[in-house]
Amino acid sequence: MRYLITILILAAIVGYTHAQEPYSWEKDLHHRLKYDFVRTKEDVVKYIKQYIPDVTDRQIATWEKTNALEGMDLDGKHMYFRNAAPNLFRIDKKCREIKNLKEGVSLSNSQKAVIKNMPEVMAEANGMSHIGAPKRMQVTFTLTVDADAVPAGEKIRCWLPYPRRDNARQTDVRLLSTSEKKVKIAPIKHKHSTVYMEKVAQAGKPTVFSETFEYVSYGAWYNLKPEDIKPYDKTTKLYKEYTAEREKHIIFTPELRKLAAELTEGETNPLRKAKKIFRYITANYPWASAREYSTIENIPMYVLKNRHGDCGQVSLLFITLCRICGIPAHFQSGLMLHPNATNLHDWSEIYFEGIGWVPVDQSFGMPVYAHNEDELWFFLGGIDSWRLIANDDYGMALYPKKKYPRSETVDFQRGEVEWRGGNLYYDQWNYQWEIKYLN
Repeated sequence: MRYLITILILAAIVGYTHAQEPYSWEKDLHHRLKYDFVRTKEDVVKYIKQYIPDVTDRQIATWEKTNALEGMDLDGKHMYFRNAAPNLFRIDKKCREIKNLKEGVSLSNSQKAVIKNMPEVMAEANGMSHIGAPKRMQVTFTLTVDADAVPAGEKIRCWLPYPRRDNARQTDVRLLSTSEKKVKIAPIKHKHSTVYMEKVAQAGKPTVFSETFEYVSYGAWYNLKPEDIKPYDKTTKLYKEYTAEREKHIIFTPELRKLAAELTEGETNPLRKAKKIFRYITANYPWASAREYSTIENIPMYVLKNRHGDCGQVSLLFITLCRICGIPAHFQSGLMLHPNATNLHDWSEIYFEGIGWVPVDQSFGMPVYAHNEDELWFFLGGIDSWRLIANDDYGMALYPKKKYPRSETVDFQRGEVEWRGGNLYYDQWNYQWEIKYLN
């Protein structure tokens, strides 16, 4: 018995010592990179051979040189991003053509939903509110921490995404139930909308946090015309804040200043400037699965260098170029909840004098399925109904404040968890959501 007590005391001391180790971002970053870069060359070649059976080492080297195939040296080994091989057939034009020739091209489920929803929004959003085609949805969001990821008896702190209550496109927000009795909802002034709760870990059991909420989401369309845009009042707080640089992903680098100047040379109208930027990004930066944002030093520059980007990456590029050109812009994100096509998603808003803030979804771009000019430009000044807005900016403080760096230091969509010993990363928990469409 005395021996058992001694063992338990030693285990407690070891656990306490581990919890008190000083935090190191370098060590944390290394762990995050190893989580993302998990494919070997053999893995990558096996995937590529489905479409290019005679692929050579020389081709692999060329794709890496052009950044179409993303690899990195880690711990003395050359590893590839988990989705590097599928991304190759999205990024490289010739590879994309080969894959399309073999498998064909079809519209995604989200595109099919938008084809039906977009005309509804445009028909109903002609009034002063510019919103229409409401969709009532009930969402159950669950975050599950792995068993024994945290020592038994330790408190786990959890933040889950929650619909914003300060945007006309999102109304009648109701929190229906939570897994914990005591919760804190972030005040509206916070840029990340969250539900916070705590729970004590139990040995051998996963720790589950959940919430169920209901809300109404509207599509929007502003039918923008250059002649409706008034000159900016550059003395306002709004203009100064949203045309300024911001650490660390809205930085006016020489490369971005040069690009912005080239794209908008000779143009003075803000809407026409925004359209030139929007068209350029749509045409030149195809969508590709992204590594974790927290591992990227400057996201817009990453997009320029690698010639591709996912929704948040191209949105941050669009925002930065707009700000350089004197167009107020900010990040917005949450979930896209199209039937049979739900996912994390990011977009933005830009501000026009005389009109106000309007949505821009750079990732949805200029639809190949557009039937007319209005539909072609729908996602610059318009957005579909299937959205959940949780964030009005990026990289802001959570409520209550989180002690350790977040798993996602830029966006907030999957939730966040930590305990007194540190942040819990994605290899220690998982998340899911269930949607009920109520109309």
